Amino acid sequence: MGSEEEPLEGFSWRGGSERDTTGLLMWSQPFHATLPSGEKVVILLMDTQGTFDSESTVRDNATVFALSTMISSVQIYNLSQNIEEDDLQHLQLFTEYGRLAQQSIMGKPFQRLQLLVRDWSFPYEHPYGAEGGHQLLVKRLEVQESQHVELQTLRRHVAACFQELACFLLPHPGLTVATDPHFNGKLTDISPEFKTYLKQLVNMLLTPENLVPKLIGGQKVKAKDLLLYFKAYMNVFNGSDLPEPKSILEATAEANNLSAVAEAREVYAALMEEVCGGTRPYLPPPHMRREHERARDKALHAFHARKKMGGEQLEHEYTQRLIQELEEQYEQLAAHNEGKNIFKMAGTPIVLTILALLGYLVSSVGSSVGLQTAVALGQVLAITAAAMLAVWAYSRYTPPAPLIPLPTKSFPHTY
Repeated sequence: MGSEEEPLEGFSWRGGSERDTTGLLMWSQPFHATLPSGEKVVILLMDTQGTFDSESTVRDNATVFALSTMISSVQIYNLSQNIEEDDLQHLQLFTEYGRLAQQSIMGKPFQRLQLLVRDWSFPYEHPYGAEGGHQLLVKRLEVQESQHVELQTLRRHVAACFQELACFLLPHPGLTVATDPHFNGKLTDISPEFKTYLKQLVNMLLTPENLVPKLIGGQKVKAKDLLLYFKAYMNVFNGSDLPEPKSILEATAEANNLSAVAEAREVYAALMEEVCGGTRPYLPPPHMRREHERARDKALHAFHARKKMGGEQLEHEYTQRLIQELEEQYEQLAAHNEGKNIFKMAGTPIVLTILALLGYLVSSVGSSVGLQTAVALGQVLAITAAAMLAVWAYSRYTPPAPLIPLPTKSFPHTY
């Protein structure tokens, strides 16, 4: 919040009754922060379309809501004026995902749900801010015996899906914001009361002591692994039918195991680099094999030590996949190691040189004793060996001709 006359910039936005945001948008700049523990984290901000507008199908809304919740550590559910029963029913689109996910993973599947009630008009019932929001949330999620079973189940599901539930009540930002078509977000047009509570909300979400690191399956997600989860989830959501909760769990487990495999491969590569890297000398094959088995065992230990989702069967499948990949990597390293074998590299030219010398020797002896047949055979042997040596040297040290690229057909990118 800078100058009072400064327009609001950032994610695309505008006033009016029609939606502005479509799908999910992620801010291109990651923000860095240091937690009180000293751990460094990256904050990624995401803006999503609203639910149940006139242009989105039920599947669209379920996809956006479920995907944004699955990849976020804090999901802000933006509501207008109050927490109504239909708002809680909309949450049921993905609380079912959470309910099924709990059957296979320990703890609650999602982290923090932050309900944000804007334009709250009843501060005499519950005050603005986090305290009033907590009071309202407790009242709305209270399970009563007089309620219908469906309403009781819905409230239990919401509470069971999130590690933390919170609510914040924001006052109305002012008539200029709501009615002026030329409003550009400058602070002078926003009510002072709204700005006061907006500062409280931002501090509650983004100060280092309040940041919530992203967890999946109880494990903190590294920035480099986030792409694996995106890909796994999008493989599910790009299907023609609304994904079943079980499919989403399987996608999460797949990305989780892929991340563990990648980490194990890094362990193997680091250990093998120490013994047979590009600058290391040639290793005899038995020694090379022993080093491979040692590095493979340590990589497998790193893979099994990491907590994973999906059960023993899925872990076994990825264990076999990891072993196969390590064996393939070993074959490449072994071939590279053989290239360092000086005696093997020199074998062909040494043999040809010996044959040429032998032919010369036979020719010389035959000439001295007057055997023209021996002279002829010796000369043929010497000339043939010398020619083969020249061909070998040419093929060994002449660079290959550049490849001519074939014309390619353009295809549209798939996102």
